[in-house]
Amino acid sequence: MKNWPSLILGLAMAMGLMNCQSQTQEVPEKTAADILGNAEYRAISYGGYREKSRDIQPTIAELKEDLKILQAMGIKILRTYNVQLMEAPNLLKAIAELKKEDSSFEMYVMLGAWIDCENAWTDSPNHEAESPENAGEIARAVELAQKYPDIVKVIAVGNEAMVNWAASYFVRPNVILKWVNHLQNLKANGELSSALWITSSDDFASWGGGDASYHTEDLKALYQAVDYISMHTYPYHNTHYNPDFWIESDSMSNLSELERVDAAMLRARDFAKAQYDSVTSYMKSIGVNKPIHIGETGWATVSDGFYGPEGSKATDEYKQAMYHDLMRQWTEASGISCFYFEAFDEQWKDAQNPMGSENHFGLITLDAQAKYALWKDVDEGKFEGLTRNGKPIIKTYNGSLDSLLKDVLVPPTQK
Repeated sequence: MKNWPSLILGLAMAMGLMNCQSQTQEVPEKTAADILGNAEYRAISYGGYREKSRDIQPTIAELKEDLKILQAMGIKILRTYNVQLMEAPNLLKAIAELKKEDSSFEMYVMLGAWIDCENAWTDSPNHEAESPENAGEIARAVELAQKYPDIVKVIAVGNEAMVNWAASYFVRPNVILKWVNHLQNLKANGELSSALWITSSDDFASWGGGDASYHTEDLKALYQAVDYISMHTYPYHNTHYNPDFWIESDSMSNLSELERVDAAMLRARDFAKAQYDSVTSYMKSIGVNKPIHIGETGWATVSDGFYGPEGSKATDEYKQAMYHDLMRQWTEASGISCFYFEAFDEQWKDAQNPMGSENHFGLITLDAQAKYALWKDVDEGKFEGLTRNGKPIIKTYNGSLDSLLKDVLVPPTQK
């Protein structure tokens, strides 16, 4: 019996060691190839700005607050848009700190480097030359990717930087190609991780899925240079600019109003799928076979412009929820990452017009209310104990579906 105390002590120590190991178990290293197209790694576009101007940067504490909310939503990949200001560097720092505080915390970043033409955002942009600021932007992105290789898994060169309707700043594909090749060379030389993926995130048309005027030799070369294609699709905007899919046919008259809205949202999903397929077709036509993921798509919930009650009637929380869920279902079943736009409303985007649609693409409002797309998450208690600006995450409309449905408008029957 004299050996029992030492035996019990040994078992206790072993169990304590096992418990300690389980609590500190680190997440295995992941690459872009592991997480993109993986349904377990849900993606979203993120901007942490809460005020009417980006002059007021989100703090580390605010970024951590958002990160915990995003984690509760099942998000594991964030997309950012530039490294001109401190938001992206601070976001990476916040993620690193959360990982140190909790080794099971897992969040990765698709880091955007903003690209402009010469004289961008002036009355005389020169689309045939690039801004001298681009080199510094790329250098900052490289530095952050080197500093946080466990977090930064993708660098995206430009955001809608090649599409002609971005009239204030777009560049020709040769500029994007130049910087993509530069980053690929850094990978080849060992200055960046060989597992880091490089892309450009742009409208489906810029990737050859639309007008043939985009089918240039430089675009073909860009296809060869990137690790994957990141394309944008926006049925929401097309309810005004290209509304054929949105207009109801006479056969809808026998359906209830809500059934007609549901049918319209299925058509919106199919519109996005058609744009995805158009990029796939062009890619195959030039002999390329690479992954294609959706770098951006979304649906606003407020609009006093083209998409509101006096326009295409596309805008409300019910339609946003339907679009979000339909896109998630399609892309996750198909092995496509979808960076849904966006996590939180941001009021700086149209600061002079609070009702402007650009301010209202978020799934969560500025005052911490979860829109209809996230009501189920609230019901399941996913946000319990989490706050934003000191406010708990609660449902919009006080959780009344009847009240929400009163704001849902049926799409028009003619242009």
